[in-house]
Amino acid sequence: MNTEILLQEAIPGQTTLLPSPFYQRFALNKKYVASLDNENLLRPYLLEAGLWSYSGSSGTTVGAKTEGGPATWHWGWESLTCELRGHILGHWLSAAARIGAQSGDIELQAKATRIVAELGRCQQANGGEWAGPFSEKFLHRIARGETAWAPQYTLHKLLMGLLDMHVAAKNAQALEILVRFARWFSRWTEPFTREQMDEILDWETGGMLEVWAGLYGVTHNPEHRELIHRYDRRRLFDPLIAGEDVLTNKHANTQIPEILGAARAWEVTGDERWRRIVEAFWRSAVTERGAYPTGGGSCGEVWQPPFSLSARLQSPHEHCTVYNMMRVAQYLYRWTGDAQYADYWERNFLNAIYSQQNADTGMVSYFLPLAAGSVKTWGTPTDDFWCCHGTLMQAHSHYDQSIAFSNDAGFTVSQYLPSHTRWEAFGTQVEIIIEQDVQNGLSVGQKFTHEGHMGIQHVHTPHIPAHRPSAYVYDIRVQCAEPAAFTLTLRTPWWVSKTPEVSINGERIQPDTSCSGFLTIRRTWSDDRVHLVLPKALSTESLPDEPNTVVFLDGPLVLAGLVDEERTLIGDAQRPEAMLIPDRERHHGWWNTGYYRTTGQDRGMRFIPLTDVRDETYTIYFPIRSSSAP
Repeated sequence: MNTEILLQEAIPGQTTLLPSPFYQRFALNKKYVASLDNENLLRPYLLEAGLWSYSGSSGTTVGAKTEGGPATWHWGWESLTCELRGHILGHWLSAAARIGAQSGDIELQAKATRIVAELGRCQQANGGEWAGPFSEKFLHRIARGETAWAPQYTLHKLLMGLLDMHVAAKNAQALEILVRFARWFSRWTEPFTREQMDEILDWETGGMLEVWAGLYGVTHNPEHRELIHRYDRRRLFDPLIAGEDVLTNKHANTQIPEILGAARAWEVTGDERWRRIVEAFWRSAVTERGAYPTGGGSCGEVWQPPFSLSARLQSPHEHCTVYNMMRVAQYLYRWTGDAQYADYWERNFLNAIYSQQNADTGMVSYFLPLAAGSVKTWGTPTDDFWCCHGTLMQAHSHYDQSIAFSNDAGFTVSQYLPSHTRWEAFGTQVEIIIEQDVQNGLSVGQKFTHEGHMGIQHVHTPHIPAHRPSAYVYDIRVQCAEPAAFTLTLRTPWWVSKTPEVSINGERIQPDTSCSGFLTIRRTWSDDRVHLVLPKALSTESLPDEPNTVVFLDGPLVLAGLVDEERTLIGDAQRPEAMLIPDRERHHGWWNTGYYRTTGQDRGMRFIPLTDVRDETYTIYFPIRSSSAP
């Protein structure tokens, strides 16, 4: 096997978040994950295994705990009459495994362990292999070409949740359940010819390839490698490699999980074809297709035609596609070290993932509409359980994977999220602590009163700028138990407007900029503080097929005009600062990053970051007309 991975991401628990708006979102998600009741999560599995039934009397159950009546159950896509029932538990296990590893929350870890044990009980009751939330007949139906709503999608979520519980939470039983379940799939798929298997995969495959690649990476069992081969969807992969557009108007979140499987298959087998599939997909889905300023490239759950966005603004950014495309970018970034993939991750993270989580309730917006007069539609804690509820829980538990990386040369800071990462490397313990100067702007326009609020009460507080800062400022502390020589690499984000400023222990330096998109510093480190200033500015980006229609950005943040209609603005798209001026820039404890209002227009309007929009009606695209035009 010959797989060279340039950057190694931190293992679960190696990175912890520090107080910041990002930690607040992580904690909000953690609270929601912990709030979901075990029996509600397990109900379809217990029912299928014959371990649960509802008596209908005073809300009691047979073969399970006594509980409230149906009003307290999980509904929507988790309803016992829905064929997707049970999918949310897989997402939940993946999220709980990561959250537990990062936070050390004993109660959440115990809750997840208990759920895995109950799944083991269901598996035994089903005969020792099957542990699904519905009957095996669902898969027999799709093998016959009959209708069933995405059974492999649902089972993929469960099996990946078990794999994550083993990898991130060190749960041995989770792996045992997964291995036994894999035996069922080996027997089920063994009789099919290649053509028959291709027909099944064309009907519905979910992300099963990723399960088998991940499992083989743990067990190195030839049976699991054979499952990788059987789930090779050549009818999609071969045309991709040949350069054909097989995506336009196809369901986006069908293909992306298959590509994630190909990515993992390359890592565990070394077969170069798998990597070519992933690279060809990226070219077709991103490079040759274009994207919204928020990052994504699909609308209404399907891929839009290349660089044709203007007719498809009503429902871009299915949350699942955003999260899964960020995962594809993460693979490519680790393989290549190319900053474009970390930039893509950041753009989607700040403008889509954050925009699609309600910062008050923690709930998800299935889509992120970008048309004039849009409103976000928020889910509910237990009445919906869309697929996006599941990726919500996972997306806000996985920040740690993308912050800091290591390799033989040293360490790379890729995302500037306040955090603490620890390594054993270069013959010593190395710690990298990222802190943000809250008096010099926050990365998201969130209410955050930690140091920012308290500091203004003291006359000896560090200098507070007179007006809203035009830079994000970070202190990156590098601590080594023993002095060690290595390279610290810092990503220069796509939105930086001028040359970054770097100093070490108060002394200004000129880092090496020869690696595109990065600053590199080679030295012997002990206990040193890197001060990094990343200048930002107001800018615009045009619709590819309507170049005179633009969106405004403050640094990395897409801005939303609080207006229920499309309005033409008078000005020069290359000089956005002549059309938008700062508004409500200062709260008593923090800067309102990205708050603006129009100037020189017939009618005024306010702009705030799209991430800050809750229930307001908003518009992000605005036609621009020159003042000299008729």
